Amino acid sequence: MQYEVLGKTVPTVEVTLNRGEGVYTQSGGMAWQTEGITMSTNARGGVMKSLGRMFTGESIFMSSYSAEADGAKVAFAATVPGDIMPLNMSELPSGMILQKGAFLCAEESIELQAEFTKRFSAGLVGGEGFILQKATGRGMLFLEIDGDPVIKELAPGEVLKVDTGNVVAFEPTVKYEIETVKGMKNIFLGGEGLFLTRLTGPGKVIIQSQNFTDFAGRIASLIPRGN
Repeated sequence: MQYEVLGKTVPTVEVTLNRGEGVYTQSGGMAWQTEGITMSTNARGGVMKSLGRMFTGESIFMSSYSAEADGAKVAFAATVPGDIMPLNMSELPSGMILQKGAFLCAEESIELQAEFTKRFSAGLVGGEGFILQKATGRGMLFLEIDGDPVIKELAPGEVLKVDTGNVVAFEPTVKYEIETVKGMKNIFLGGEGLFLTRLTGPGKVIIQSQNFTDFAGRIASLIPRGN
């Protein structure tokens, strides 16, 4: 399999497949395809796994695209301005934990399943939701990034505090918690909300420079309302 990320503002990843190779995405994620591509839609991994994906913000059904001839192409587009990050999961044997909405597409060899946070409080109030996703396997995984991606390699015991919603993915070795912002003035006047995501190393962390949900909310607040 070969791939190329096209565009800058709202990018697309175009995947070139040989006969028998395949990729999958959430329902509605495909942008274009050439002749020689066969599509099938199914509850990937069974009904229970599909229901788990629903709580992560993904669609219950996944669409798989397989090549019937060498050189067939299929493309998947980002939904908001930002970036598409390819991850070679063969270099990440323990997998990656993904926030909801981060998954764009992957090779058929990649397994995607719901992942409960270790602490209930983290999932209950965190911007990533109570259920995250865990990607494992050998092959390529593509993540959708709001804004620009930033990669941090945390040393053992090193702490990174991130605004809620800006976490994209992290290795399972990273400890994930939610902490409350200290000080009443900071909470009500600081503009950062009530909670921060606390990530403790060791491991790789991917964060995004923009949280599109917050951005859309700010734009909506500027639109005059009718009487």
